[in-house]
Amino acid sequence: MSRTFLRPAARAARSPRAVLWALLLTTAVLAGCSTTRTVEGDVQTHTRLAAATLPLGYRIERLPSQQGTDFEPIARLAAQALERAGLRPEGAQAPLVVQIGVQASSVQRVDPWGPSPWGWGGWAGTGGWGVRGIWRMGEPTPLYRRAVSLLIRDARTQEVVYETSAVHEDVWTVDPALYGVLFDAALAGFPNPPAGRRQVRLPYPPPAAAAASPAAVQPAVVLPAATR
Repeated sequence: MSRTFLRPAARAARSPRAVLWALLLTTAVLAGCSTTRTVEGDVQTHTRLAAATLPLGYRIERLPSQQGTDFEPIARLAAQALERAGLRPEGAQAPLVVQIGVQASSVQRVDPWGPSPWGWGGWAGTGGWGVRGIWRMGEPTPLYRRAVSLLIRDARTQEVVYETSAVHEDVWTVDPALYGVLFDAALAGFPNPPAGRRQVRLPYPPPAAAAASPAAVQPAVVLPAATR
């Protein structure tokens, strides 16, 4: 009579506990993909337009590094956020000139508990595929940093009348759409935002009608900035 011997990795992979873990992980991933996230932007703003009456006309002045077609999605997201804030494009004769800035970086985090045994090598490293081989959960997810800035000048005097920025850090990112949410956060309260540094919370993805109607934008939740 022949007998079939399973390797330890195969026995673990077929055990009820292993199947349960796989189902739980799958459910968590799918649930995370289907929910609305809250984007927290660390916002700083300085204004000399507190007494201005909306709408205000503007034109975007793109820097030499922003002339390529790859910058078009960013410029479009900024223009949509400016419109939702009460500004209107008016071409060369616009009284305000807007400069856009964006930054992207990431930092690889270190697991303080050391390398995970989940991955190639099976459960506890006995051979075969474990969870890390499928889901890449053996290493910490990088920390993604996305930042936007808007500098608004008086077209006649070249004086800076509005300066604002928003920074978001998280273990997930959706480029370039996330920049649109950050532009909205940076312009929250325009032209008379709360003084000082603050946190602005907005949903992602934004409401479907937000791009077409400023009134459809969900009001931002503004909180004092967290102490670091």
